[in-house]
This record gives sequence, C-alpha cells and structure tokens, in this order.
Amino acid sequence: MDQQSSQQGTEHACPQRARLGDFDTVPVQSWEELDARPLPQWYAGAKFGIFVHWGVFSVPAWRTLNDEQFGSYAEWYYASVYGKYRNADSDFHARMFPGRDYRDLAADFRAELFDPGAWAELFRRAGAGYVVLTSKHHDGYCLWPTENEHKEDWNSGAVGPRRDLLGDLAEAVRAQGMRMGLYYSIPEWETHRSHRVDGEHFIPEADAERYGIPEDDYPREILHQQWVELNERYAPAVIYTDGGEWDFSEDYTQTRRMLSWLYTESPNAGEVVVNDRMHVGMPGVHGDVYSTEYQDLDGYGTVHPWEEGRGVGGSFGFNRAESVEDYASAADLLALLAQTVAGGGNLLLNVGPTADGRIPPLQQERLLQIGAWLETNGEAIYQTTPVTDLRPEAPGVFATARGDARYVIVTGRPEAPIRLSLDPGTEVAGWELLGADEQLAGQLLDIRPQAGALELVLRPAARWTGVATEALPLVIRLRTIPA
Repeated sequence: MDQQSSQQGTEHACPQRARLGDFDTVPVQSWEELDARPLPQWYAGAKFGIFVHWGVFSVPAWRTLNDEQFGSYAEWYYASVYGKYRNADSDFHARMFPGRDYRDLAADFRAELFDPGAWAELFRRAGAGYVVLTSKHHDGYCLWPTENEHKEDWNSGAVGPRRDLLGDLAEAVRAQGMRMGLYYSIPEWETHRSHRVDGEHFIPEADAERYGIPEDDYPREILHQQWVELNERYAPAVIYTDGGEWDFSEDYTQTRRMLSWLYTESPNAGEVVVNDRMHVGMPGVHGDVYSTEYQDLDGYGTVHPWEEGRGVGGSFGFNRAESVEDYASAADLLALLAQTVAGGGNLLLNVGPTADGRIPPLQQERLLQIGAWLETNGEAIYQTTPVTDLRPEAPGVFATARGDARYVIVTGRPEAPIRLSLDPGTEVAGWELLGADEQLAGQLLDIRPQAGALELVLRPAARWTGVATEALPLVIRLRTIPA
C-alpha cells in the first residue's frame, strides 16, 4: 500500500473568490495530448479506495428499495422521493416533513457528531489508499464554504454544519497517510433539464424556478469557478466527475479546457486522477480512469485504467430502508475486490454516513473486516498487475502478479479441483498459503503439478466454516520461474 501522500491543500483558511484568469488563457490541449498524459503512479498501486456520499440527502435518508438497476439510491431523494423521477414514495416527504421543501432540510444536516480523525483512522484500518467525498452532489449543496455567489446560502459553511466538511476530512485523511479526493457533480438538478425526464427537470418545477440559474450561464458562473476553487484550495488527488455524460456536450462543459488547466496550472497537476463522466460520449473514451458502477460494465481489463464504485449496500447515500440483508457480506466485498484488481481495476467502496456524522456500525464492521483480511493478504492486491502467464479455469478464482510472485485468490470454498493453466515454459518453484505456516498450509491445500498446469484442491479442513464464520478468500502465493 502506498503510504505517501501529498500535503498540498491541507490548509483551508478563508478562501478567496475563484479567479478564472489562468483558466481562460490556458492553451487548450487536443484529446490526443490529454489522452497521452501518464497515469500518476500512486493510483495504479493503491487498488482500494473509500467513497463517501454525504449531504442534505442524509437527513431523510430514504428511498424504497427497488430491484431495478440503481433503483435504491437514497442520495437521489430530491428527484426520486421529493420529486417524481422513478418515485415509489409519493407521500413520504409530505408525511415526514410537512410544509418543508427539500432545501429546508439543510438546517437538519448538522454533522454535530462528525469526527474527521475517527473517519480517517477507520479508512486507514480498512486498508484504503485514498478517500473520495461528495463535495457537491446533483442537488448542488456544497460540503465546503464556497465563495461562489450562487451558493451563498447552499453550502456547509452557511447552513447546516457551519464548517468546512471537505477541508476537515482532507486534513485528517492526509494525516493518516492516504490521499484525498472529491466527487463533483457536473450538472445540478435545480438548473438543468434532461432527456431522461423528457426534457424536464428531475425535481419539481417550482424548486427549479426558485433556485436554478439560466442553463447557458451555468458553466461560467458555477462549474468553471468551482473547478478552479476546489483544486486551488484542496488539491485533490482524485476528481470523480458525474452526470455530465447524460446530456452535456463537450462544448458546453469545455471539458478539454477544464482538463488542460488542471494538468498544467493547478497545484495538484502531477498527482490528480480524473474519471470519464464530464460530457456525452466521454465514458470509456477519454479520462485518466474509466468508471463502472455496481458492475454495470464488466470493466476494461488492461486496455485502460478503470474503477468499480459501489456501496456496502444498494445505495450510496445512507438509506434507512435497508436492513442487514441488504448489505453485502465481507466475503462478497472481498471477492469483488479480488475480481476487480485481477481484471485491471481499482475498487472504490462507498459508505453513507448519517446526517449527524456517524458511519453506521455495520458499514464500519465491513470496512474493518476488509482491513483485517488485507493485513494478511494485501500483497496479493496492492501494487499488483493482472496475470498473463497463469489462468484460473474455475469461477470465483482470480490471479494477480507482482514481480515473480503469482497470487491465486480463491473465493468461497469450492469442492472441485481448481485447474490453473500455465504458459509454456512457466514453472512453479513453490507455494505458500498466506497467513499459514507450512505445516498448516499442507493440511488445508494440496497442489498437484500437471503438464502445463497446476491443480489446486482444498482439503476438507479448508472448506469448513463455523455457523457464524464467513468463508473469506484464501490466497496462495506461487513462486514462479518465468518462461
């Protein structure tokens, strides 16, 4: 795990109004130039990060569960509970918050129990290399005291917590040796219409009319100003953009100008990693990192750096409708981590804090379970690459490489032998079960060399788990002699 972290951006004294001088005059690079930018080395080795969805939507923290893809996202409350977009809770807001608009809920987003140091310590213990916080979701509420004139009463410094949530967490995360990133929604529901709602707003028209600004003014008045402000003030190592790919043209967002300024003029130019959701046609085509969400795509292999994002449950924002059965087990999450890393990606696992600033205990437990596994088996994850000379031929078995070591990660407890095919000339000189001495490993596993392959068999003792014991992945380190 990369324990080095940039210390830029840890100071967050009262900010100055964003100036767009350098942004306006920066030479705009071509896509060929932007796409040729090397991926900052820290990201490729980190493999595991923590996503945090937190905001005004954490006050109601509700959306009826739905098996439809992305159908349980509680962070979409403004659109999908208060508003009419895919709404299965038509009377919920009126019953729970009579006479109050969505914006009125910001007064109850107080974060009075938020302890950034405790959060950061938890994330470090989980084994994360970086943390990404929702600086601004689609509702437009900012988790920092932005100086933008359109956000004077819609940010955490002015209403609700009355503190710099982003700055406080960034400082704590960096103090724990991790890198700090931020999520930033490119559109805002209060301003933008979408083809996804037949050219209307996601939220009630009355709220859009009251709080939105002219769409043509938005890039200059909000998007570009805050892009400069956030990077100059907090110097994030990751920027997770979102929503621009729904409706926005590249000309509207001026994506190439945004990235040209970021990569040449910002204080974090050499460190920052940006994903691919800034305009229509960008996903999977441009960006330092391509994004998948709840495995809506299989990933991109080694073609391009990519990242899978999902919550511990079915929502990013905390959803009070979820129960323990709706949360993924540690075994499931570790299997996803192994699958993602073996497939060339990083895993960004989300937690959704409560409005008062607590990370729900079950979500904490999942992070600590992952961290305990990584303490023993992290060498099979961090700083690894996908394997090219060894191929598992069984479902739920994944392989990674670092130097001459090959790591076979076995999820579940398969009874059938596991065949691993080897490239011609590749030999296995020995093996170890991580976390076990040689005698114990021999009691649990049988490794049988074959022509051009290995056969791995889990003995009965390895397949046993107690009633309350999850079958966490086993990791076998193979010492190989390359062809």
